[in-house]
Amino acid sequence: MVTPLARVLVALGEPVAHLVVAPSGLDVPLSGVAIVDPDDDPTDLAGSLVLVVGARGRDALRPVRTAARHGAAAVAVKEPAPAVRSAALDSGVALLAVRPDIRWDRLEQLVLAVLETGEDTEPGGLDALAQTVGRLSGGLVSIEDTASRVLAYSRTDGSSPDELRRLSILGRQGPPDYLATLRSWGVFDRLRASEEIVHLDERPDLGIRRRIAAGIHAGAHPLGTIWIQEGDEPLSERADTVLLGAVRVAAAHLVRRRSEPAPGTQLSRDVVAGLLDGRVAADLVAAAFGIGTTVPVVVVAFLTDSRDPAARMLAASELAGLVAVHAAAFRRDALVTVVDDRVYTLLPGVTARAGGGVPAPVRALCREVTSAAASRTGTRVRAGIGAVVPGPEDAPASRTDADRVLAALPPDVDVAAITDLRAQIQLDMVLSRLDDLDDPVAAALIAHDDAHGSALAESVSALLDHLGDVAAAAAALTVHPNTLRHRLRRAGTVAGLDLTDPAARLITQLHLSRVRRNRTAPS
Repeated sequence: MVTPLARVLVALGEPVAHLVVAPSGLDVPLSGVAIVDPDDDPTDLAGSLVLVVGARGRDALRPVRTAARHGAAAVAVKEPAPAVRSAALDSGVALLAVRPDIRWDRLEQLVLAVLETGEDTEPGGLDALAQTVGRLSGGLVSIEDTASRVLAYSRTDGSSPDELRRLSILGRQGPPDYLATLRSWGVFDRLRASEEIVHLDERPDLGIRRRIAAGIHAGAHPLGTIWIQEGDEPLSERADTVLLGAVRVAAAHLVRRRSEPAPGTQLSRDVVAGLLDGRVAADLVAAAFGIGTTVPVVVVAFLTDSRDPAARMLAASELAGLVAVHAAAFRRDALVTVVDDRVYTLLPGVTARAGGGVPAPVRALCREVTSAAASRTGTRVRAGIGAVVPGPEDAPASRTDADRVLAALPPDVDVAAITDLRAQIQLDMVLSRLDDLDDPVAAALIAHDDAHGSALAESVSALLDHLGDVAAAAAALTVHPNTLRHRLRRAGTVAGLDLTDPAARLITQLHLSRVRRNRTAPS
């Protein structure tokens, strides 16, 4: 079977390999897989994806050129060097970068499966989960969505399914009469409310054997249910524990299933994500999406305010659609991608204000997104705006700025740009580098305060923060100026602090700021 390169890339996904260059586009047909090492001299590789084994970095140059010369459609290399990328471009062959820990034989199997079926055959899905849970619990398992549609079920292996299970699997959905009975008993309400294990006794009059069930959730968002029916033998003693673990594993599967966009959209997102972390060349992205290589761009990062990882991932997938709509209204050529639990948009054609400031329309776009997210989903979304950079090639730097803004956002602020928080961000970067350096003056002040309940470090910090103005520092501490003067003299005695030395003042202020930051940082 002939399959486009794009289909193979989507099936493999970022965990296995990512695109580096595709000089002939993403519709290049693949018809086979070939494994080549540096000493091979193959004769016909037409239409093949060539896996270059035994050569990384610049060592892959010769096999890549050889593969292209013999008609390969694409080559896959581990840790390809820039020279290999250039060789692939010059040879007109697509280049894939394979993760170093991926086994070549496993990659060959995956690609062959995609070529034969056109589908992703990575193991470990819901069917495998159902089978595992059935084996561990000793029961018959079905995994259902919130509409009671059967998504996966375990094999019976000789155990007798009851009438409910038989009808559910045959119809791929629970019988309406029984579903109504469960609703009247409040079972669905309990399953939607928490991860509580719900026990249902045997009902011979309804043809129903004993069951246990638990809801699948992403945060407070219900995704479905796992049911375990008792077979010919009682459920194992560990069935409840197995079920609790299973719903948490299933949550990740269902979040991923809900969040996966259409194949073309996913490939576009993968390419944009590769641009933002420097893996994909800017000229490839510019050509693919019609963006000039010298057009100024800015990257904005959006993050949902949730502590639950699964909920954040699900929210990110939903947020991506919201961001895409608003970003497209702002710029027709805006690009959007999702990386882990963050949504990024790259906005081309944005001109920086004087001093590098972000234009007001970009801030307005971010506020529209955060406001729409709050009103539509009740979710708080925060946005960090990177610096406007000269072109797509510099997008990784703008993305880094956007991430740093998110990390430095004050608790009561939802939208900010790098220019708003640059001083704080740079100070945090400087303070982080001081973590491995000791300052005896600051250490002595902190030790004295910890031992005696004094406030010498706080007093010195206040004075330095107020540029040596004793009256202003005392007012900030709500103490009398004479009290502050006494503390400063005490600090000199305890720690040997010399406030007349500019270098000593700066170092002490930085180290005291570092201690204050570390003690107030969220755990």
